[in-house]
Amino acid sequence: MVRIADVVVQYDDNMTTTVAYHHQIQDLRIGSQIVVGPAQQAIFVRDGKALDAFGPGRHTVTTANIPLLTGLLSNIVFGGNTPFQASIFYTSTREFPQLRWGTVQPIALQTPGIGLGWLLIGAHGNFGVQLSDPQTFLNQFVGFIRPGSAYTIEMLRERMVSLIVQALTDLVTETGPGTLQKAQSMMDEFASGVQAKIQEEFAAMGFRLTFFRFGGFSPQETSAKALRDMGLLDAGTYAVLQQADAILAAGNKGVDDLAGLGAVLAGKGVLTAGGIPVVAGAAQAPAQAPQPAAAAAPDVMSAAQAAAYVQVSEADIIAAIDAGELKARKIGNSYRISKAAIDEYLKG
Repeated sequence: MVRIADVVVQYDDNMTTTVAYHHQIQDLRIGSQIVVGPAQQAIFVRDGKALDAFGPGRHTVTTANIPLLTGLLSNIVFGGNTPFQASIFYTSTREFPQLRWGTVQPIALQTPGIGLGWLLIGAHGNFGVQLSDPQTFLNQFVGFIRPGSAYTIEMLRERMVSLIVQALTDLVTETGPGTLQKAQSMMDEFASGVQAKIQEEFAAMGFRLTFFRFGGFSPQETSAKALRDMGLLDAGTYAVLQQADAILAAGNKGVDDLAGLGAVLAGKGVLTAGGIPVVAGAAQAPAQAPQPAAAAAPDVMSAAQAAAYVQVSEADIIAAIDAGELKARKIGNSYRISKAAIDEYLKG
């Protein structure tokens, strides 16, 4: 614990990534100097509760400018060199822009009458926040910030992203777009809905949402096992699909059995073709002509090719490039984007 006769407290940091810093000095007295930099606030905290605050400038501590703390420490005679203890937290008033969000676990989109009845999709975008109520923030997080340490926006981003993804998942479930294409066409509606849902939750942490962008949906691998693990396929349906996979792997010998399984699956709402189950991850039934393989995405793409690959508009791709989220090289009026850069961008 730092003890000095003439206390001057300050935090020389522009706080572009720091939300709050817990100053090491805790022994103060009337007459101590509090120096607050631009885009900072200094807040006194005692017994885990945020109290008096100081804005940018140099402040001399008096009983008049720490009324909340003075009232709390009414048993202490303030004057002369009488020391008192309180924590000082420096908080940032800057905006934290261009924070990235994305799904870690896929969102389940129900697709009645298509395939297994579900499609797993990912989503991504970015957002910005500003600490609008430092006292509310500190009252919740003061216990996580030791003296001499900082709490960064990256430490909080995961919690905020979780709120965004949960809000989006709820909206997809509530609206039931039915197909990926329909979901893509509702991006503006989803973006507005997510903002409305998370504003209050962010405010409860002391933050204001300053910016929100929804980059779009992307299809994820949808297998029977993945759906079972998410509780979207019951054990009986999964067992039938496993049998269908085994019959398909055996070739023509099991086609009659496969047709029988198709009738079972059709009764469970799983798409069948001519009585044959359409099984994710399995080959086509032997009697069907093989489908041509989809062309592999090139290693380097134009903006239009990138848009087709991600299944968003070309304008969305260019917006992501302009925002610095997606790496690309501009040649004349055209962009060249590597597949690796796009894949990295989609990871969030």
